[in-house]
Amino acid sequence: MRAFCICLFAIGVCVLVAFLMFNCLAQDEKKEEGDRVKLLSVKKEGKMSLEEAIAKRRSRRDFTGDAISLEDVSQILWATQGISDEKRGLRTVPSAGATFPLEVYLVAGNVKDLKAGLYRYDYKKHELVLVKSGDIRKDVCAAALGQQMVQDAPATVVIAAVYERTSKRYGNRAERYVHMEVGHAGQNIYLQCEALGMGTCAVGAFQDAKLKNVLGINEEPLYLMPVGKTK
Repeated sequence: MRAFCICLFAIGVCVLVAFLMFNCLAQDEKKEEGDRVKLLSVKKEGKMSLEEAIAKRRSRRDFTGDAISLEDVSQILWATQGISDEKRGLRTVPSAGATFPLEVYLVAGNVKDLKAGLYRYDYKKHELVLVKSGDIRKDVCAAALGQQMVQDAPATVVIAAVYERTSKRYGNRAERYVHMEVGHAGQNIYLQCEALGMGTCAVGAFQDAKLKNVLGINEEPLYLMPVGKTK
């Protein structure tokens, strides 16, 4: 009888724990879904030719601080890691073995119709998912060795990587493949900004651990790319 009671008690505890875990997961999922921002449809044709964008491409560091539109943000994020072929799930940059190790975040400080905060770019749905509320540009700037353009720009695209996605297939060569891919993504941001009449600058000088702590991410940050209107 005693053993039977103990067994019932153990089952009850397990049921209670399972219920609490399910409830927490449901709340987290609800919060994440509630903090989503649907981005605007992307344009596949622009006023500037590819050749002109390549010719004008420069690293631009002096930002006016003026707000940028959500439409511009949508276009830039799509150029970084968006889907270009929905049937096959292909993206705007090449990836070794289609392992897609990159994760893209947006540090938003002065974007029209978007509250300040850190967002993750959900390429599948072309949406932003709020990770952290508030303007963290000053903290990101400090992690980037005080490079003022990171604080002055209305937004910064953060490109980070999960190396394991590629190393599972390519072993030690994965590191170079991941670095090639972030270069492709970075150049797309450069060209898209030029086409939009904006500017950017690839920033690789930052304190990795400090930046990860500020952002609260586990992926390895590789590029900071402040974007905005330039002087």
